[in-house]
Amino acid sequence: MTAIAVTGHMDLTPSTVSLVQGAMQELLRAYAQEGLVGVTCLARGADTLFAEAVVEAGGRLVVVLPSRDYRQVKVKPDHAPTFDRLVANADVVTMPYDTANRQAYEAANGELLKRADRLVAVWDGTPPSGKGGGTADTVEQARGAGLPVDVVWPVGAARGA
Repeated sequence: MTAIAVTGHMDLTPSTVSLVQGAMQELLRAYAQEGLVGVTCLARGADTLFAEAVVEAGGRLVVVLPSRDYRQVKVKPDHAPTFDRLVANADVVTMPYDTANRQAYEAANGELLKRADRLVAVWDGTPPSGKGGGTADTVEQARGAGLPVDVVWPVGAARGA
C-alpha cells in the first residue's frame, strides 16, 4: 500500500484543470495495483482533482480538515457538492482547531506529510510567500523530511487571477 498526499494551487485556469487531471491519472495509475491511499485537505483546485483521480484509480481517501469550521467557512457553494460527495466516502481527520487559520493549515499540512509515503505537488515552482502553509512551504517541508515529491505542472499549465 502506498499513501500519497497532495498539495497544490487552488487557482488553476480552466485549461490547466484538464492538463492536471490527465497528469494525475497517469501518475496514480502506477500505484493503483498496490493499494492506493490518497491524503488530502480537499481544497478547491489541485486537492480536489487529486481526490477525484484517487477514487477513479480505485484508491481510498483520507481527508484532513484543518479545523472544525472548515466546511462552513471555506468551502464555497459551487464546490460544496463535490466536497461533500468526496468526504462522504473518505476517512476524515479533523485537526483540533475551531477556526480555519494559518496555524490550522500548517498543522493540517504536517498531518498530511506524516501520513504519506510521498507527496504530489501541483506546483508552478513559485518560492514560499513567507505566509506559511502554502504549496511551496509544504514541498519544502516534505523535501526536508526526505519524502519523495512528484511535481505535476504540465506544459501549458497556468494559474488564474
